[in-house]
Amino acid sequence: MQISELRVEQEGLQPGMVWIGGGTFMMGSNDHYPEEAPAHPVKVDGFWMDEVPVTNRDFLAFVNATGYVTFAEKRPEAHNYPGAPQQNLRAGSLVFTPPTKPLQGRDIAQWWIFTHGANWRRPLGRKSSIGTILDHPVVHIAFCDAEAYAAWAGKELPTEAEWEFAGRGGLDQAEFAWGDELTPGGKHMANTWQGGFPTQNLLEDGYDRTSPIRSYPPNGYGLYDMIGNTWEWTTDFWTTRHPEAAAKPCCIPFNPRNLDADASINPAQAELAIPRKVLKGGSHLCAPNYCRRYRPAARHAQETDTSTSHVGFRCVVRK
Repeated sequence: MQISELRVEQEGLQPGMVWIGGGTFMMGSNDHYPEEAPAHPVKVDGFWMDEVPVTNRDFLAFVNATGYVTFAEKRPEAHNYPGAPQQNLRAGSLVFTPPTKPLQGRDIAQWWIFTHGANWRRPLGRKSSIGTILDHPVVHIAFCDAEAYAAWAGKELPTEAEWEFAGRGGLDQAEFAWGDELTPGGKHMANTWQGGFPTQNLLEDGYDRTSPIRSYPPNGYGLYDMIGNTWEWTTDFWTTRHPEAAAKPCCIPFNPRNLDADASINPAQAELAIPRKVLKGGSHLCAPNYCRRYRPAARHAQETDTSTSHVGFRCVVRK
């Protein structure tokens, strides 16, 4: 179905959303990170998806209408984080901060800094604001915040399978959402990192952090920013591997959802017992030398209580 036909079908039904016809596609990849394998066929029903990520402007309207307070704006409760120093139990969020000292190994704490006072209104900390970036994707959104917005808007969050089907834009098994070249003809197709992450950002695409929605071409379904800019929440709990492909065509999974919260918990932090959800799409921090996850098949684990300066979301409406 062409983009023009999609818009005709959605007109008057779900403003600001695109109809994604259901179908069968090859989910995952055998060619990249182990958690993306094995590639396996999956069926999904049709659904509407937000044409763009939820923006700061959108989220501001939600907060103004409801008085909602996000997870990052609340002081953590000590009983949820046994052993945490009291000085760390303050409202805030993780902000990407380029290292100024030589790197010591690959410890992400060298560039991910828990910043007191950072939240969706102040994405870089207390002295920042969203005043000039209202049309950028909202960030510092924990899973509960995304769910709250979706409920207010009369929508839901996508499953991993729905997100990946939509993200591919009809190009089943292509490397990227636009084909098999990262920068066809030298053109940047998404907001990603150019240079050696995390210390060298060449800014070849013109953006240091997030970019305004619709800054890059849409995919084949007319969806913007499905790749790069910000990661996006899905409802599936994290798994370290996809299930094996069905032995027979009759048994292909239909609208699959991973509901096993306990199995998603990071074994290295088992004492906290915080479930993890699947993020999709990559972000402006994905680079050729680090986190090559600017692809529809890519996936990443995120604790449900964690917000960062590169995670946002978009919503769906199902039939």
